[in-house]
Amino acid sequence: MKEFFRSTLATIVGVLVCGVLFAIVGITMMAGMLATSSTETVVRNNSVFVLDLKGTVSERCQSNPFDQLFSDKVSSRHGLDDILSSIRKAKESGKIKGIYLNAGALACSSASLQEIRDALADFKESGKFVVAYGDTYTQGSYYLASVADKVIVNPAGSLSWHGLAAESMFYKDLLAKVGVKMQVFRVGTYKSAVEPFIGTEMSPANREQTLAFISSIWGEMMDDVAESRKMSVDSLNLLADRNMDFQAAEAYVECGLADTLMYKDEVLAYLKSLAGAEEDERLATLTLDDMINVAADKPKNKSGNIIAVYYAYGEIDNGMSSSYDEGINSEKVIKDLRDLREDEHVKAVVLRVNSPGGSAYGSEQIWREVSLLKEEKPVVVSMGDYAASGGYYISCAASKIVAEPATLTGSIGIFGLIPDASGLLTDKLGLHFDGVKTNRLADLGSMGRPLDEEEGALIQNMVDRGYELFTKRCADGRGMSVDSIKKIAEGRVWTGAMAKELNLVDELGGIDDAVDLAAELSGTEEYNLVSYPRKEDFFTSLMNTKADRYIHSRMEESFGGYYSGFRMLENVGRMDRLQARMPFDLHIR
Repeated sequence: MKEFFRSTLATIVGVLVCGVLFAIVGITMMAGMLATSSTETVVRNNSVFVLDLKGTVSERCQSNPFDQLFSDKVSSRHGLDDILSSIRKAKESGKIKGIYLNAGALACSSASLQEIRDALADFKESGKFVVAYGDTYTQGSYYLASVADKVIVNPAGSLSWHGLAAESMFYKDLLAKVGVKMQVFRVGTYKSAVEPFIGTEMSPANREQTLAFISSIWGEMMDDVAESRKMSVDSLNLLADRNMDFQAAEAYVECGLADTLMYKDEVLAYLKSLAGAEEDERLATLTLDDMINVAADKPKNKSGNIIAVYYAYGEIDNGMSSSYDEGINSEKVIKDLRDLREDEHVKAVVLRVNSPGGSAYGSEQIWREVSLLKEEKPVVVSMGDYAASGGYYISCAASKIVAEPATLTGSIGIFGLIPDASGLLTDKLGLHFDGVKTNRLADLGSMGRPLDEEEGALIQNMVDRGYELFTKRCADGRGMSVDSIKKIAEGRVWTGAMAKELNLVDELGGIDDAVDLAAELSGTEEYNLVSYPRKEDFFTSLMNTKADRYIHSRMEESFGGYYSGFRMLENVGRMDRLQARMPFDLHIR
């Protein structure tokens, strides 16, 4: 018995000691992460900013604590805001001699690519060098690299240049196999978000609009590459028809897409010569994470004036956004915009919208707050990759709208989805439903049966009213008649370049152009630029992170572009009754 108590006590003590050790290690790790994320980067002379064109670019990146705690690799997601500000700081720093674009597998939407490329072109105006190297260039990373002074490919490497394609996944037959049928209500010939649930291929209208906007984006890309590489658009198109992805590396130099072939050690030596470093000297480099913590050379303005940049990105109130963010919560956005409206130091607001839409109700509430804000101070919308459907709804009341030529916008239309699961519940699972009711339509929406004609008409009328309200909001905001808006509405998606011709946007440009316009409209010459909502620190982010966020982030990396489709199926039962949403995401790969 004495031996039993001795071993039990030893076990308890061992568990306690291990627990204390694990706690100390955990606290040390978190303290180290916090210290690393908050330490200001010291820039050495003759430094080179190494911008990795790899992973996924999103509008804004709030680091996932679980990635830092449990992942053994560097985060593969980067914020567009961090990339743009880092390029700007590299231009302003006298100690940074150039940018090295380390190309690879990059997933980035069209408008974000344009903003990054424009920032790199602006950086070159400082007289500093931009050199690109890659063993594998995706089409998106090559589009960025083409602005460089020299494009280098590994002798055994590859370079993608093949044109654009857009593809949708259709769920109709899958749902039929499990006994579920989607009851669809919509307004807009081109409102194609519902097509995956009711068909097995693109409708003629959707095929028309999709080909039109990817052709517009491809035209923008070719114009930019042709200018930088001193090539003709026709020759670039001929190369794309050959699909350059599978050509020998020498072919890229011969056709003019690249300048030379080098191994990585040769590139390193070349960078040292450009930066003014000795051959045996270690090259001073800065990563994107380093640049984020570099202090800006520009001192804080003492006027007290603020131009606020408010980021609204992700889906509106649907909980279907990327696992790295929570999307647009209309209640939070309304409160934040109200605070900006009441803050006398805020002279103008740039509303940065990057959203394919979502809840029509949530969009209407945000529209109302934007309208009230505009009565007090200028509101300039800066459209990112998407400002479509509900994303356009929340934008249309602004004083001015600025979009990139490759932004996807418009999609002015409404739809509703109600699943009929009677085939699954009754025919396959053998469940039967019966009940009583006091009024004729009291059981509308019962899971045990499809909607009848009268019930369907009620819902379609609600959708029609939503569309009338949406088009009126757009007409009032843009100073156009409702009839004029309806001619370009019908749920059709336009690029920013197309939308400007249709008066849906005012100017073409990026977020910096929107800031300049906001300052001009408010008559503010001296100001500080402040971003909202403020990013969370490590511990706050850890406390606010949902338990399944890390799992979803890994699934999203595995499924890529198809993940959003699965998320839509998962959330269809919890979606708002009326949706103003664009059907797909377009990444340039």
